[in-house]
Amino acid sequence: MRWWRSCLLALWLAPVLAAMPSSWAPLEAAVRAQILAGRMPGAVVIVGDAGGVRYRQAFGSRGPAGERMTEDSLFDLASLTKAVATTTAVLQLVERHWLALDAPAARYWPAFASHGKDTITLRQLLAHTSGLPVGLNLSGQGVDREEMLRRIVATRRVAEPGSKVLYSDINFEVLGVLVERVSGQPLDVYCQRHIFQPLGMRDTGFLPAAERWPRIAPTRPASANLARGRVHDPAAQHMGGVSGHAGLFASADDLARFARALLNDGRLGWQRILRPQSVALLFQPQSPTEAPHWRGIGWALEAPLVANRDALAPVGMIGQTGFTGTGLWIDRVTQRFLIVLSNRVYQEGSGDAQPLRHQLLALLASLEPPRPPAAIAADPVLATAAALPPPLLPADERPRVETGIDVLEAQAFAPLAGLRIGLITNLSGVDGRGWRTLDRLRWAPGVTLAAVFSPEHGVYGDQEGQVASQTEPFSGLPVYSLYGATRRPTPAMLAGLDALVFDIQDAGVRFYTFASTLGYALEAAAAQGLRVFVLDRPNPLGADRVDGPLLDDDLTSFTGYFPLPVQHGMTLGELARLFNAEKRLGAGLTVVAMQGYRRAMRFEETRLSWLPPSPNLRTLGQVRLYPGVALLEGTNVSVGRGTERPFEWLGAPWIDGAGLAEELNARAIPGVRFEPAEFVPDDSLYRGERCQGVRLIVTDRQALRAPLLGVELIAALQRRYPQRFELAQTLGMVGSRQVLAALQRDEDPRRIEADWQPALQRFRESRERYLLYDGAAP
Repeated sequence: MRWWRSCLLALWLAPVLAAMPSSWAPLEAAVRAQILAGRMPGAVVIVGDAGGVRYRQAFGSRGPAGERMTEDSLFDLASLTKAVATTTAVLQLVERHWLALDAPAARYWPAFASHGKDTITLRQLLAHTSGLPVGLNLSGQGVDREEMLRRIVATRRVAEPGSKVLYSDINFEVLGVLVERVSGQPLDVYCQRHIFQPLGMRDTGFLPAAERWPRIAPTRPASANLARGRVHDPAAQHMGGVSGHAGLFASADDLARFARALLNDGRLGWQRILRPQSVALLFQPQSPTEAPHWRGIGWALEAPLVANRDALAPVGMIGQTGFTGTGLWIDRVTQRFLIVLSNRVYQEGSGDAQPLRHQLLALLASLEPPRPPAAIAADPVLATAAALPPPLLPADERPRVETGIDVLEAQAFAPLAGLRIGLITNLSGVDGRGWRTLDRLRWAPGVTLAAVFSPEHGVYGDQEGQVASQTEPFSGLPVYSLYGATRRPTPAMLAGLDALVFDIQDAGVRFYTFASTLGYALEAAAAQGLRVFVLDRPNPLGADRVDGPLLDDDLTSFTGYFPLPVQHGMTLGELARLFNAEKRLGAGLTVVAMQGYRRAMRFEETRLSWLPPSPNLRTLGQVRLYPGVALLEGTNVSVGRGTERPFEWLGAPWIDGAGLAEELNARAIPGVRFEPAEFVPDDSLYRGERCQGVRLIVTDRQALRAPLLGVELIAALQRRYPQRFELAQTLGMVGSRQVLAALQRDEDPRRIEADWQPALQRFRESRERYLLYDGAAP
């Protein structure tokens, strides 16, 4: 009998397994980019299906220096506790008729009925429709479990039960109490005996024992005991570390066992934790369907992992995220699950797991072709809700700026209808929901995406040096490198295409090579009679900032396609218009302009997620320094490549860091200060050698004039080390012989800056006719 069951399961899973990619490089690149961007120190990711784990990988570090993230790391799950532990426990007790979903919670905890809470049911608590506030007031000294329970009893409703979704920790704090009162066992003991042990979840539980602490990913850079052995959530701390809303610790592999059990109707092997009817209930809406976010029993409801999920009602997949940077999604339609565990709160102030969650869900969805609502409604569990229209995302949850790919989606890809296209893109080419432009165009109706082209650093934005052409594993499309044997699309690469689409995030700097790749693409397309569509994106430095010396006309190259200033103050769409007209290329150019963008916007104001377009522009702070510090590239000074702080560190083995920092600070350079620094690059210039130098710290991003900063750095090094510093090698990046000559004469950098203003003003005037956006940031 077991043999037949295994055969049937294998046949049923065959389409799922066949859709798994040969390589997970896009997923891995997305995770590494978020770590580079400083949003989390590390992560563990698992992808699996009802039959088992299909992908497992640990990335980065746990946080403390030198401590590698491992696949068996334990994480503070935060709100995943609600879904994995408390919801499962409540449903088990409902199956035993010890609890009833539509009974008032006060039946099992009479004191809870006070202050108008007498009608709140267990179903409403589970679906976050109870009307209770978000959380308790935790102020005061000596707040313990008993005091927390008194405060729960004293809580008043803020909305009518059942009227709307109001996500509340109190809901699950109450449910945890009910499990204890009805079962006669503390919540942690009940869950261990009835959920974790039966499923073989050996590393899962509340209050982890001391021998497990070394494997825990800390949630704050504090003492080991506080960071590793104690729950991050303050309310759960007051509850003694065991609460229905938070406090659970687990490994990714343990969560994979739990996910497989739900995909197998509540059973894993011979152990059953829930009946099929209870599992089915998890996937059915329990909240008002006119609300923007649908809730089921204990879980958020989402559309399944298929290519048209944005157009589907949010049913088919359940998911839950945790404040610490965790997430678990289980898809009934594709029979897949995704686990993303990180300790993003360790990155105080900059941690954010949401962009990565969105990207990984989108990547998995791109593996499955679109499915009509009728196909999903064929599942009787999903039938009623699957036919409903998807709710609109609230305005405050959407990016303020819609990039070119977002606008193209809103146009249903009409400008590309009937065309066979090639796409020039990299990791930064994503829409506002985290989908790669590559995948949006691959599944766009009436559009044939036939080839992909990658710029410097490759399609995943993580390579240095020459990049080889390859096959993109999620789509199977050829990827032609434009930073390998050739830097221009060849006629053979373009054969059979009707158009090129360009979607890459630029850095806003003349010598950043993506602008040259755009120029070369315009030339090649014009020669072959192809149209070019540029999907525009913001200038991260601000499209109102024009600064620095202009490139001499005879110094154009791959790092300077056109005589631009260092900061050109244009988007790539605007540059495409300038290149096409000023160089008389004759390309059939269409710029899909952004919506909601203003010239003076800084990237943070767009509400878009910064994805590092290359390995050394990881953060927006580094982007701001790049137009200045990069002027020293090509010299015998390290600009921090091969370190954790590219363009924030500057040095060489022969530099006196303290003296240089003192001299530079004395110059009172606007918007930046300097500290002595020591670093050892693990790549690039001075690899493995200890460098002395400075760390640059932006103090006022509005006041910072990066090209002036760069000239100040060059001048200081020339004054201090005239025999060692290779001043002549700055010409390639500075781009102006006049500026180089002034530096050789030891002129004051502020005088040099004043001298480049007339040419800069002429450029501002000529650029005006190519601009697409006006106005200041709102």
